[in-house]
Amino acid sequence: MVENNDLAVSVLSALPHPVFVVGADGCFAFANSAAEVFFRSSFNVMRKRQFSWYLLENTPMTNLIEQVRASGTPVSEYRVDVSSPRLGEENWVDVYVGPVAEDPESVIVMLQVKSMAETMDRQLTHRGAARTVTGLAAMLAHEIKNPLAGIRGAAQLLETHSDEDDRALTKLITDETDRIVRLVDRMEVFSDERPIERDPVNIHSVLEHVKILAANSFAKSVSFHELYDPSLPPVMGNRDQLIQIVLNLIKNACEAMVGKDDAKLSITTAFRPGMRIAAAGSKQRVSLPISLTIQDNGSGVPEDMRAYMFDPFVTTKQNGSGLGLALVAKIVGDHGGIVSCESSSKGTTFEILLPMWKMQDDEKGAKNA
Repeated sequence: MVENNDLAVSVLSALPHPVFVVGADGCFAFANSAAEVFFRSSFNVMRKRQFSWYLLENTPMTNLIEQVRASGTPVSEYRVDVSSPRLGEENWVDVYVGPVAEDPESVIVMLQVKSMAETMDRQLTHRGAARTVTGLAAMLAHEIKNPLAGIRGAAQLLETHSDEDDRALTKLITDETDRIVRLVDRMEVFSDERPIERDPVNIHSVLEHVKILAANSFAKSVSFHELYDPSLPPVMGNRDQLIQIVLNLIKNACEAMVGKDDAKLSITTAFRPGMRIAAAGSKQRVSLPISLTIQDNGSGVPEDMRAYMFDPFVTTKQNGSGLGLALVAKIVGDHGGIVSCESSSKGTTFEILLPMWKMQDDEKGAKNA
């Protein structure tokens, strides 16, 4: 029997989902490794505390546990909010709560944090939308830019033979044609399908470079808070493109905090082993352990737009083109990475997961040269 119990504990500890037992006294009687990560505490600390200590009052989780204790039957609940100061904001999970046969007053709980599969589904949608822009950009470059050049030339010619009132109109024509050309030029970035040149890049040097640029221009009134992992290995990426996406995200964050006296931008780097995805065009699975998080305390993105933030031409800005985040998604995808976003009325968090550089990457490049 002891061997069976040991096996059960080993199996539960190996699960990637948080699993724990709440005893009759409301304290933790068991917690696997994933639960320790989720509650940000070791089991030795957790078992000395009430389960409710980690959550807000009147949380649905407490009601589910009491329901199982009273009925003796398991329940499942989807998208339960377990947000709290100790567990973080906008923390949604799927919950299974069941009785423990040997102890009717205890319950076993399994949480399924919003899965990476959901994030991956969104990534595929974003990349499909980017491909649509790729085809549209190629068409616009040929069908629109050439006629616009003729319109602009005609307007400039008319300007030389016009009075002051008419010159204002010809200037309006040239300004608007220039604006459309700039928009098409931005879209043409999506049509560049050439493989990117990648080298080992220190992500912290990228962040410091962008911070200096931002602090001396659009982020003068923003307080920066960095939490960097100094042991982070290099990213396998293109430094210029990484600078571009970080600059885009920080600029968006700063614009979301305009007018706030306590504007705060938090930048975090971390190593997250275990996240692997299938590489495009092969059966090989690629690890994405480099995590970069950019968090602001702005007003957040409207809920009805959150699912479409990385789609082209979707923007909350009055004069925005809606291509900035679409470009971020494309560049991250070109790097073999993933970008995701969580937003609420208290702020927005972007997380980018990227592959790290390995010694064999240089060796492969030397062989192919």
